[in-house]
Amino acid sequence: MAGLPSTDTDVDVDVDVDVDVDIDRKLRGIGIDPERLSVFQLGLRSHLKGIPSWLWRLVVGLAIWALALLFEPVLTQLSPYSQAAVSLSIGLATLIAACEILVSATERLAARFKWDHYIAGTLAEIFSTTPELVVIAFLVPVSPIAAFTISLVTIYNNALVFSLYSYFLPKDKEGKYLMPSPITEAGTQILIGGGAMGLILGLVMLTLNSAPEAKHSFSAADLIFISLILLAIFAVYMYKLVTSYAKEEEEVRETLSMSAKDIETRLDLVYENVKPSSFWIIALLFVAGIFGAFVGGHEISRFATTMIKDLEINPILTALVLALFAGMSEYVILWQSHRKREYGIALANAFGGITQVMFLVFPFTLLYIAFSQAILSPSHPELPLEFSISNIFLLLFLFPTFYTLSSLLEKDHTLGILDTTIMTGIFLFLIVLLVSYGEGTL
Repeated sequence: MAGLPSTDTDVDVDVDVDVDVDIDRKLRGIGIDPERLSVFQLGLRSHLKGIPSWLWRLVVGLAIWALALLFEPVLTQLSPYSQAAVSLSIGLATLIAACEILVSATERLAARFKWDHYIAGTLAEIFSTTPELVVIAFLVPVSPIAAFTISLVTIYNNALVFSLYSYFLPKDKEGKYLMPSPITEAGTQILIGGGAMGLILGLVMLTLNSAPEAKHSFSAADLIFISLILLAIFAVYMYKLVTSYAKEEEEVRETLSMSAKDIETRLDLVYENVKPSSFWIIALLFVAGIFGAFVGGHEISRFATTMIKDLEINPILTALVLALFAGMSEYVILWQSHRKREYGIALANAFGGITQVMFLVFPFTLLYIAFSQAILSPSHPELPLEFSISNIFLLLFLFPTFYTLSSLLEKDHTLGILDTTIMTGIFLFLIVLLVSYGEGTL
């Protein structure tokens, strides 16, 4: 009998299975689907050792920027295309690095205060939009129309990325990959609200523009009013998202009778891949991230200036190109999360790229345009913003885009090949319309 394998392991496995079944039963008893529960692990394990990749990108971007300043007389002798390419390269390198730095700083700050994962994740997503806000801030004085177009086209870019990425996620036999229920519930509501806002604004602009002796442009007061409503919706959305997560977390802790040590262990799991840092290091990261965003935003605005003024390229086409580059930082975070197989974080980040641009970046753009129109540069040739075909198209198409996404989210599954084809078709249809007819007015 001495040669027979021990049965202790089998007993342990049986006990673990019984425990898992008991936990599953308890959670389902209070209406929580265990398959939806996920503890978001922030950070990258590779960043715990060695030099993080974002530091290399920032150094390279700033080095090229310094060389461009040093040899500016030489660069001025190059063709406008070459100058635009240099500005775009510097802008992309520094903006992507700045986004990652700001997210890393937020994660380290959250780790020091032991914030719950849903609070830390929400703050990190909000800070990830900082580079986009900086780009808009530099671009509005150059071309308010391009800034307006970028803020809206980025929504469609991110919606397309969300649909494409969702299609490639691992699914069960029913074609599902469940997102956390707080995101599903609040996300459906925010998509319905965003689609309705776009439809209302587009129809109002279309009606006023076609009526005789009616107004044909936005006043500064109009832009401020619209932006404040959107920001109010975003604030309530964030509140509902965080409180829903908190309520769910509290129910889990009570149902499973988690001790203080269990809760601490659960939080330690969240920050397992986040490098412990002092407040000085965190402050330095925030400064570096903001500086990188400033440099990148300035270079992107120079690229836009060259494209629009020197090369006399259609502002709509320029905005479409810049919208793709403006979302690069979010796509990098999405890819990093996917590499770690943290699909929940990646999917939530992709979805956040839609809602945050619509209800944070877009109203910020409107506020800055209103400020420029009323105070900074009221004589700008592109101000006030007219009810042009491109503006109407951009707002009206939000409704079918958001309606499609909300319908799929309600059905509680990720997108299939037909869903992805529909989303891609909507996006391509919008692009063709903008490029073909976007320059004129009604």
